[in-house]
Order: sequence, then C-alpha cells, then structure tokens
Amino acid sequence: MDFDLSEEQKAFQSLAYKFALKEFPPFAQECDRQERYPREIWQKACEAGLVGIAIPEEYGGPGAGWMETALITEQLSRIDLGLGLAAVAATFGAENIINYGSEEQKKTYLPLLPAGKAIFAGAYTEPNAGSDVAGTTTRATKDGSDYVINGSKTFITNGTICDYMVALCVTNPESPKKTQRHSLIIVDANSPGITRMKIHGKMGIRASDTAEITFEDVRVPQKNLVGKEGNGFYQLMHFFDQTRIMVASQGLGLAQGALDLALKYVQERKTFGVPLAANQAIQFQLAEMATRIELARNIIYKAAWKADNGQLDPSLNAMAKFYAGETAVWVTDKALQMHGGYGYIDEYDIQRFYRDAKILEIYEGAKEIEKITIAKRLF
Repeated sequence: MDFDLSEEQKAFQSLAYKFALKEFPPFAQECDRQERYPREIWQKACEAGLVGIAIPEEYGGPGAGWMETALITEQLSRIDLGLGLAAVAATFGAENIINYGSEEQKKTYLPLLPAGKAIFAGAYTEPNAGSDVAGTTTRATKDGSDYVINGSKTFITNGTICDYMVALCVTNPESPKKTQRHSLIIVDANSPGITRMKIHGKMGIRASDTAEITFEDVRVPQKNLVGKEGNGFYQLMHFFDQTRIMVASQGLGLAQGALDLALKYVQERKTFGVPLAANQAIQFQLAEMATRIELARNIIYKAAWKADNGQLDPSLNAMAKFYAGETAVWVTDKALQMHGGYGYIDEYDIQRFYRDAKILEIYEGAKEIEKITIAKRLF
C-alpha cells in the first residue's frame, strides 16, 4: 500500500498552497465583511490552472482526477474557505456535463471554464426540497422544440454571478416513480424570465455568492437536456457521490488552517510569563486536533483514490464528508478558544474560520443525510 503522492500531485498541491498564500490575504477580510464575490481571485485561479482541473484535455482542461481535486481544494481552503470556493466551485454543476452531457454540450460549455470565460452553478435546492431532492417541483414543460421552465430555487452557489446553470426540473410528472420524474437541463443564466437575488447575512463563506433564483416561463432548447430525460435524480445522486470528496476536502483544509493559526498564536502569546505552547493542556489539545485532521485526511485521500480507480464508494465518500465537516467545526472551536478574547474579534482570522466551518455540516448533504447513506450500506 503506497501512501505517497505522485510528483504531479505534489506539484498541484504546492501550486494551490502557494497561490492561496499569495493571493488570498489581501481579499479575505474585505470580501468577508462586504459579502463580495472575488472575481479577481477567480480570474487568477483560471490563469494558474486551478479551475476545472477535472475537465478532460480534449475540452481544454488538464484532465486531472479526484485526488488532484482534493489536494487543490484542501490547500485553498487552508487559507480561506470562501475565497477557495471562487476557484473550486466555479465549475459547480458542470460535472454533470462531464458525466452525462452530449459531445456537442461538452464542446460548447466545458472549454469555457478553465479559460475563465464562464462560471457555472447547480440549481438544485428549493425552499421545500433541500435534502429531499426528489421533492423538487420546478417544472420544465415541452413546447415545440423548447422546454418552458417555471419554479424557484434557493441557496444556489454562484447564483447571481454564474453564466450558466444546470437546473433540476420535473419533466415527467406522470411517472409512477418519484425518482424518475426529473431531468437536468442546461440554462443560460441571462435568459428572459430569470430573476436572481443575492442572499445576504450569511454566517460564513460570505465571499461565496449564494442566491435565490426564480424561473418564469423561461424558454430553453430541448437540446440542453443533459443525458436521458427522467434520469435527473439518479444523475444528481451520482454527482453528489463525487463532489462530497471536494466538500470533505474543504473541511480538511479549513481544519488544517485553523490548526496552523492556533500553533502560531500559542507560540507568540505569553501568559504567566511563558508562551501558551508551554502549557501541557494546550499541547494535549493540539495533539488531538492534529490527530483528527490526519484521520480526516486519510479517509478523504482513500475516497479520492478509489474514485480515480473506478471504485467510487458512496458510503466512504459520505463518511469522509461527515467526518471532515465535524472535524472542521471541532478544530476551529478549539483553535478559537486558544485565542481567548482575541479570537472573538474580526481582526483575527480564526473567527472567520469558525464561522465558515459550520456550513460544512450542512451543504452538499447535511451530516444527517450522510449518516443515512452510510447506515443503508451497513446491512
């Protein structure tokens, strides 16, 4: 069993970390305070080759795998989760085109992403259908050669700044099976009838754009159907099985970044005449933080390796996402506590890490959903 990364993987890892160290600090506080999406970061990440790395070479990407995706996501999230999302989530939703799109769709849309010419979004979640994906009610009705879409979505990453979105819609409402009523459809985000409203006041990842979207008689060509009509639910479940590796890597990176901040602070901060790092209670806490992070890293890397080797494991991916999210929340809590009152002030980065961490237990499948996925496969 070989746990060493390849030279190419180490290069991706190093590139992402050096990029984040250089580019993120000038924007992190500003974008958090102003809830501003950092287009500058997105453009530079595209130029650096950090966007769309899973896109095959024939469509303009490097054709890297889930291990490389995990490594890049981890290192960007280590410096700032919100800014990291500007790079790793710029393709969100387009993975469905890689998996199920026609050759024409792949040639049309995929090259735009690594070139910095377009941002995608996945329009899946609805006000009354979050974890219950099959409960989605947005309707796409055939009319001539078009679909006419009506409905609403919420909590959509990149919702107000995307150029295209892959929307989950009901296309086969009469199907006796609830899971065979939906399809995925590529939608031009600037189509007439689309209203996009930015969601303000988020607890964390405030640099990442999140929106509510309303469709009112939005016309989309039927050729924009992704894969087979009625297969949208299953396609989306496969998509989540894959992208949970990416979200787990966000938790890993954020937890490592919080540990980095804690290690720096306890060596600089003195109490009772000695550095905090000399306190054995602090040392024990740091040791447990490092141990949990390493456990998360191992399960995530294993999940990514299996995905790249044709052994995608939904249960393992759910374990990785569930455990990494909890680890991020736990580690940032301990790291902030070590900062004392200073950790409660926004001048210190640890408070932003603390706020950002909670979303990792909620989006891309709440941790309770991950537990259901795991439990179902135990019997």
